[in-house]
Amino acid sequence: MVKAILFDFWGTLVENGVHSPIKQVKNILNIRLPFSEYVIRMEKAMMTQEFSSLKDAFIAVGKEFNIECPDFILDELVGMWNKSWMLAEPYEETVQVLEDLQKKYKLVLISNTDNFSVMKVIEKYNLDQYFEKASLSCKTGMLKTNPECLRGIVESLNLQIEDCVMVGDSLQSDIKAAELVGMKSILVDRRNSRDYSPKVRDLRDMEL
Repeated sequence: MVKAILFDFWGTLVENGVHSPIKQVKNILNIRLPFSEYVIRMEKAMMTQEFSSLKDAFIAVGKEFNIECPDFILDELVGMWNKSWMLAEPYEETVQVLEDLQKKYKLVLISNTDNFSVMKVIEKYNLDQYFEKASLSCKTGMLKTNPECLRGIVESLNLQIEDCVMVGDSLQSDIKAAELVGMKSILVDRRNSRDYSPKVRDLRDMEL
């Protein structure tokens, strides 16, 4: 029986203010790698520590891929990233779904994130009231795909893996993370463009 739900943030609960900012970083830096390889390396470089500025965070991303970024490129990256969180909004159903689920389950927010964007959006929309716990990679130093990340969350809730379900929109970061520890998962596929089961197009369609 499900007792806790682990929610991804971007693309699951909240819509980015710009389309696919992580893919835009890849394009701006002209990184020619398969996305599945790129995204793990990019998130590890940018999202497993706290930086004093977004510029420093993107310098670290450049170093990861042996790219020396001139200032105008760094400015473009920072501007795009800031626009993404500043214009971000919860999906239409997010607040109502969280309010309903909070009455029945322990809710946990888990996100691969830098130390600037997610917390600002959470504060703007007062979303922290719905979550018993938040696990942010910039603070834990671990991406979701590190098995110790999900196991640590489950242990902190005094639950077992089989008591929890992971809900997210990324096959690489969310579904794979759950599979690595044997946790049930639900893919949020709002465009109905990926072959996976179980999946939903809207959080209201989840069956737990």
